[in-house]
Amino acid sequence: MESPSHSLSALFKQLGLPDDPVGIDRFIATHSPLKPELHLADAFFWTSSQADFLRNEILDDADWAEVVDQLDVLLRKGRGG
Repeated sequence: MESPSHSLSALFKQLGLPDDPVGIDRFIATHSPLKPELHLADAFFWTSSQADFLRNEILDDADWAEVVDQLDVLLRKGRGG
């Protein structure tokens, strides 16, 4: 059985954030680059429920883990990366 594949847009929707391309780009531009030593879920801009979701998905290697990793990379690269 194939595991579900989620998009970046779906992740933003799951997190309760604007999930259109402009909203996603704006979020990444506003909150990047993250410091290398900072875990994604520990960033100041998440609500506690958003942080818990992100943390649990990675720790459990759950359905959303791949796209959470994608968001992590985008936030570390910064705007022009």
